[in-house]
Amino acid sequence: MPTVHSILARILEKPRADGEHLLESALSAFMDFGIKRTSMGEVARRAGISPATLYRRYESKNDLVQAVGVREAQRLVADIEERVQAITDGEDQLAEIFVAFITALAHNELLQRLLRTEPDLVLPRLTTQGGPILAVGRAYLADKLRILHQDDTDRDFDADLVAEIMVRLAQSLALTPDGMIPLGDEAAAREFARRTLLPMMGGHHR
Repeated sequence: MPTVHSILARILEKPRADGEHLLESALSAFMDFGIKRTSMGEVARRAGISPATLYRRYESKNDLVQAVGVREAQRLVADIEERVQAITDGEDQLAEIFVAFITALAHNELLQRLLRTEPDLVLPRLTTQGGPILAVGRAYLADKLRILHQDDTDRDFDADLVAEIMVRLAQSLALTPDGMIPLGDEAAAREFARRTLLPMMGGHHR
């Protein structure tokens, strides 16, 4: 069974260019029909390959679904990295990571499509069986927090705990977006992050 760190390492890998069209074909089929109603034959047709070729690449539909999930996670990570790299202030970086993470999950088209049409398939993986997903997200965010503050020796905080709270907030907001935490206004979301997360890291609200 894959470990948290092996799954995270796979997500952090650079996506394979040779498989991009195939995974895009699978994603488009999942968006049109849902996962349950999408056949491997339909994915092969959209990708312009034979079903036999598809099965040589992915032995089962479950393997293909997992590959699409990893690709979506890679896109999320790439978005976070792009948004954070131009920011030099550590507290601003934390706020940006939080905003990028929660908005990417809450606005992910495939996830929202499945929540509407196949909740029996996706909800258990995000709730009662969601431990592995939470663990991967926590490991990624905790590593990011440690890197952001590795030179800040005056600040004592538990990166794993802050990451856990960020992941659980993102999970809750993806499943139930309506509430007082602002998702539609990124500036307000950053302000929320500064007011709620920075104190846990020994920071201050500006």
